[in-house]
Amino acid sequence: MDLLHNLYLGFGVALQPINLLFCFMGVLLGTLVGVLPGLGPAATIALLLPITFSLRPEAALIMIAGIYYGAQYGGSTTSILVNIPGEASSVVTCLDGYQMARKGRAGPALGISAFGSFIGGTLSVVGLMLLGPVLAGFALRFGPPEYFALMFLGIVILTFLSKGSMVKCFISAALGLFVGTIGIDTIYGVQRFTYGTLTLMDGVGLVPVAMGLFGIAEVLTNLEQPEVRDVFKSKIKGLLPTRSDWMESLGPIVRGSFIGFFLGILPGGGAIMASFTSYATEKRLSRHPESFGTGAIVGVAGPETANNAATGGAMIPLLSLGIPSNIIMALLIGAMMIHGIKPSCFLVTEHPQVFWGIITSMYVGNIILLVLNLPLIPVWVKLLKIPYGILFPLILLFCLIGVYTVNNNAYEILIMLIFGLIGYLMRKTGFEPAPLLFAMVIGPIMETALRQSLLHSRGNFSIFFTRPISAVLLCAGILLLFAPLIPRIGRERETIVKETPED
Repeated sequence: MDLLHNLYLGFGVALQPINLLFCFMGVLLGTLVGVLPGLGPAATIALLLPITFSLRPEAALIMIAGIYYGAQYGGSTTSILVNIPGEASSVVTCLDGYQMARKGRAGPALGISAFGSFIGGTLSVVGLMLLGPVLAGFALRFGPPEYFALMFLGIVILTFLSKGSMVKCFISAALGLFVGTIGIDTIYGVQRFTYGTLTLMDGVGLVPVAMGLFGIAEVLTNLEQPEVRDVFKSKIKGLLPTRSDWMESLGPIVRGSFIGFFLGILPGGGAIMASFTSYATEKRLSRHPESFGTGAIVGVAGPETANNAATGGAMIPLLSLGIPSNIIMALLIGAMMIHGIKPSCFLVTEHPQVFWGIITSMYVGNIILLVLNLPLIPVWVKLLKIPYGILFPLILLFCLIGVYTVNNNAYEILIMLIFGLIGYLMRKTGFEPAPLLFAMVIGPIMETALRQSLLHSRGNFSIFFTRPISAVLLCAGILLLFAPLIPRIGRERETIVKETPED
């Protein structure tokens, strides 16, 4: 009965006209972002954060979530028609999707991608609905030591699964932790690293940092690369998959839903890891593995289902524990804080309308996406022909307007430009910007949990190892931290890193 009552509450929020409008806007923008290469949901959400300040919390968070899972839908269109992934998680789709298009089967490829995405997204929301409240109840046993240990484990997992050197990833995370300390000390009330600047007394803003790292840096990086878009020119027909297509794809869709959902829960895993794992699983299980890469429909159905299922899994640690599992979830936490909502295990009891409103809006959003995705394909094909030389000035303009309108502070534009340059240099030198922003968001929470734990234990660090949950989480983080030193595990990580695409 509680579940039915909560669903009634959630649909009551999600189906309000204003929330329904912003859900529609979010999934439409997300699909557009997924279609256009070189923008990405992180940069888009960072651009739109200032717009959400004037909205109700439910509407703002529903729209941001819609952008996230909508981008997974749109990425497949570009991969199939242009052989360029609009989203990093759609890289695998290029292998068989574009080959299907060249054989005159672009329609079935786009169709099975849309239906697989819908099924994976819907099943992941069911999993979120069932597991989220249970995990939140378990998390009530967490105190400051457990929260610190959990966040430490999250940073270690994120750096372990990030591309490139773990040392560079930890340096990036350490820089993020440092940026998170700038401002007024929450316990003693003293200024830290502000140098008398009023702008820094309230800390470094999430919006200018996110826009710099993922907006300005993305534009600078894309301007260096030659633009080659060989858009598939034949008429797209037969969008509905045939019966034989469904028979081949049903198993990969079911397996992709489970793979995506559980990998989405892991920090740093998410949609990219899910799509690659699904593709590798289907190739290993197939009776004809040699057909992969030549236009096998299962090579489209599995990964596209998995990357959408990962979006529901990623919501579990955010809504249940207040811990982000990827960069989009970190931005969502920032949006919650902006609206005065403290992300924690108490979210389900303190803000049930937000908790269940987001979950049920994902049901609604997936239905909207299925209805929108296929009819809008001709529109997306035309948009793909727009030169990037026209798009990038508009992106820069939105970045400047977005940052300035947050606090009407020109110094925050300077902060954005500085972090844009930092993000660009990080990409050029092999450093990952995602751990920086991730650590910056959870850093203040992590620091508070650490200091509260030490105050409670009178400075004795043994408190982290005398409490069972905290000890298990810390030991798991320490073991994973040194795991790459073991040759076999080190080689496995290098393999994962090489197979993971550039964001």
